[in-house]
Amino acid sequence: MILPMTQEADLDSVIRARVRGLRLALGWSLDALSRRCGLSASTLSRIETGHRRIAIDQLRPIARALGTSIDQLVELAGDDDVVIHPRRDTAHGRTTWLLTREDEPHGLVVAKMRITARRHSGPLGVHPGHEWFTVLSGTARLHLGDRVVLVEEGQSAQFSTMVPHAIPTADDPVEIIVVLDRDGRRAHLDPAPE
Repeated sequence: MILPMTQEADLDSVIRARVRGLRLALGWSLDALSRRCGLSASTLSRIETGHRRIAIDQLRPIARALGTSIDQLVELAGDDDVVIHPRRDTAHGRTTWLLTREDEPHGLVVAKMRITARRHSGPLGVHPGHEWFTVLSGTARLHLGDRVVLVEEGQSAQFSTMVPHAIPTADDPVEIIVVLDRDGRRAHLDPAPE
C-alpha cells in the first residue's frame, strides 16, 4: 500500500515522536538505546529529529529494544479514537456508562455506575479476578461474603472477586467508578444469557 505524501510525512512524524517518547520514558540516552538495538546513536538521533527517514529494517530492532511492536510504532490514530461517547444502560437498580471502548485490547474496562438499589437480590456474584472501585458520591454498601463494608465518598475498595460480592447503596444513590477485568465485565456488564 502506497500512502499519499501527507500521510507518509505524518507517519514519519508519528514514528519519530514515539521512538523519542518511549526512549525518554525509559530514561535512556541515545547511547543506551543504541546498545540495545544495534544502531548508532547518531543514526538514532537523525531518525528522531527527522534528518533521516527510518527504514523498515530499522523498525524491528528499535521496537524490540523499546519493548513495543512495529504495529504500535506505525499505527496512525485519528482524533475520533480519543473521545468516547458513553452509552447509558439501566438495569437491576443501576445505571452504567462504559468509559472505555468496546474493543479495549488490554481487557480492562472502566465504567461509571449510579446505583439506586438499597438491597441486593439473589446470590452474591463470584468470578475469577479482582475489582477496584472508587466512590464519587454517596456511600456504597460492599457485601463481601458475610462482611458488609461501607465505602464512603472519596474512598476506594479493591477485592478478590472469588469472594461472593455485591455493591448496593447504603442509603441515597451512590456513584462509583469501577475497573473490571474481562471476567468482571462478563459478570457485571455483559447481558445475561437467556
